[in-house]
Amino acid sequence: MKALLIGEYREGKLLDATYELCGFAEQLGAETAMFLCGSQNQLPAFGGNLYLADAAVAGEYNPDLHKQLILQVIEQEKPDCVVFVHSSYGWDLAPRVAASLKVAQVSEIIALADGGFEVGCLNAKMRRTVKPKTALSVLTIQAGAFAVKQGGAPQVKPVAATADSKLQFSGYEPAEPKDVDLAKAEVIVTAGRGIGKKENVALIHTLAKALGGELGASRPVVDAGWVEHSHQVGTTGQTVSPKLYLACGVSGAIQHLAGMKKSDFIIAVNKDKDAPIGEIADVLVVADLLQFVPALTAKVAR
Repeated sequence: MKALLIGEYREGKLLDATYELCGFAEQLGAETAMFLCGSQNQLPAFGGNLYLADAAVAGEYNPDLHKQLILQVIEQEKPDCVVFVHSSYGWDLAPRVAASLKVAQVSEIIALADGGFEVGCLNAKMRRTVKPKTALSVLTIQAGAFAVKQGGAPQVKPVAATADSKLQFSGYEPAEPKDVDLAKAEVIVTAGRGIGKKENVALIHTLAKALGGELGASRPVVDAGWVEHSHQVGTTGQTVSPKLYLACGVSGAIQHLAGMKKSDFIIAVNKDKDAPIGEIADVLVVADLLQFVPALTAKVAR
């Protein structure tokens, strides 16, 4: 099996998520080649054919030109799958490539299972395994779902577009400022759906302050309006890697785990000893958080 990996380059830098593609390919047991629209000065640590387009010419993103370039590389490499990160770049470009080739696309893969690809469904409350029916398939992988893999020196093969585009890349629009930057926090205490109601957020916030940390929240808590979105951890919130991550009442949906599993030390407090977050937690406390959290706060505050 051969996989063509589509690297990402933004604001003059190679994105680390590129190496998650390599981790996915290794787990798949696939031979690899890579396409990147970037710069000769920012080459990935990747031991294989690297088809490099100049971002100064093709733009850091241009759907017309990048699709054309990728189709050229597919013609040369004849891969079994073309793999993107499920990012704004990937989710816009992948379906364009799949439609041009008239092949299957599988989006936001979180794991490999039973010869197929595991994806979330029912708002990430369940998972299902899917298998493409076409010989070539286009895939996107969820950021953070696969281990980072890097190493080696690429064999660079320059590629250039053979046609012009009516589109022109004009730059990036900065996101609205956040009232809290969880990415810089060394300690995060997160409230999950298991806290029960909005009034109980205060218990979690008090513990966070006692530990000198910040309040985090899972998506259900934010969706319920209990905590502002700026505190959300996960693929639709902030990706964090604090020294200590304390999850209170968080079951562990894959989107949440992808946003925090690189934390140095993870403690989970949950009534359910089989909660998915227990699989990655360093310590799982099976307890009623409404009793445990105030007791822990009192001990810390002494």
